[in-house]
Amino acid sequence: MQGSTIDESKTALNYHNAPEAGVHHEEHPDFRMFGVGVFLVAESMIFLGLFTAFLIYRALLPAWPPEGTPELELLLPGINTLILISSSFVMHRGDTAIKKNDVSGLRFWYILTAIMGAIFLVGQAYEYAHLGFGLTNNVFTSSFFVLTGFHGLHVTVGLLLILAVLWRSRNPSHYSDKEHFGPEAAELYWHFVDVVWIVLFTLVYLL
Repeated sequence: MQGSTIDESKTALNYHNAPEAGVHHEEHPDFRMFGVGVFLVAESMIFLGLFTAFLIYRALLPAWPPEGTPELELLLPGINTLILISSSFVMHRGDTAIKKNDVSGLRFWYILTAIMGAIFLVGQAYEYAHLGFGLTNNVFTSSFFVLTGFHGLHVTVGLLLILAVLWRSRNPSHYSDKEHFGPEAAELYWHFVDVVWIVLFTLVYLL
C-alpha cells in the first residue's frame, strides 16, 4: 500500500547523523583558556608549598641563612628581575597586535620577549657559576637551588611556548583577531612565571 511505503533514504545507517538542510548546530564553548587557568592554579599550589617550606625553615633555624653561607649578590638578580618584569609588558604588546590582525607585530614582540627570557636564563646560569656555595651545603642553599631552579624550568617552558607560537605564526592566516588561543595562553603562562619570580625574589634575596 502507498501508506506503508518505506523511505529507503531514512533507513540508512547514517541517517540520524546526516545534517538536515536549514539546521544549524551550535558551536561548543571553548574551555581551553579555562583549562590553562586550572593548570596554573595547580602550579601555584606547588610553588606555594615550596615557599611555605622555605618560610618554615627560616622561622625554625636560629640563623638564616646559616652561618658561613656566602651572601647573595643583588645586582645580577635585580637586573634579571627588571628584564623579566619588562618582558611581560613587551609580550602583551604582541597579544594586542594579533587582536588587531597584526601578525608581523605579534612576531616582533614575541621575538623580543624570547630574547629577554633567554637573557634571564643566561643570567641565572652565570649566577649559579659564581655563587660560592653548592646544593648540599645547608638547608638554605638547598632551598635556594630548588626554588630558583624550579622557576628556571618554568621560564624554559614559557620560552618554548613562545617559540611554538612564533613557529606557527609563519603561516600568516594561523592567528587572527578571531583565533589567538596560542598567543593568549603563552602570555598568561608568562605572566604567571613573572609573578612567581617577584615573590621568589622578595623571599630569597630581599628578606
